[in-house]
Amino acid sequence: MSRYCTIKTQFKDGESLLKALMETGNWTEAQIEVHSDPRHLFGYTGDQRPEVAHIIIRRQHVGGSSNDLGFVKKEDGTYEAIISEFDSRRYGAQWIGSLKGSCAFYAVEKEMAAYGRTVERVRETNGHQTIRVTGYR
Repeated sequence: MSRYCTIKTQFKDGESLLKALMETGNWTEAQIEVHSDPRHLFGYTGDQRPEVAHIIIRRQHVGGSSNDLGFVKKEDGTYEAIISEFDSRRYGAQWIGSLKGSCAFYAVEKEMAAYGRTVERVRETNGHQTIRVTGYR
């Protein structure tokens, strides 16, 4: 049985996190569960684990012999990632970094849309991405 590890994040907007998960994990909206009350995660054998999460990708969508992935909303409004040791080989620090960049983009996009502005990502030649905001009044 692979134990779960928690990773503190700065993700605060659940909608942006959902979009970022679909982008970085290639999951569909139907494969990601969103709950107002946290639900239990399950291990690779189908055993219910004590860990709970508000946003869950069930093990059958994560990969062979995988456990559920989850994000639990903390009292300060941030989401904490819950990832098993086994799954952290694929969904570890590098993936969390990509998720962070995507989540930031979608949060800025949402905020700027309220002002009638558009946002686009531009990939630089050095591999980094920048966010360009257009439509200033």
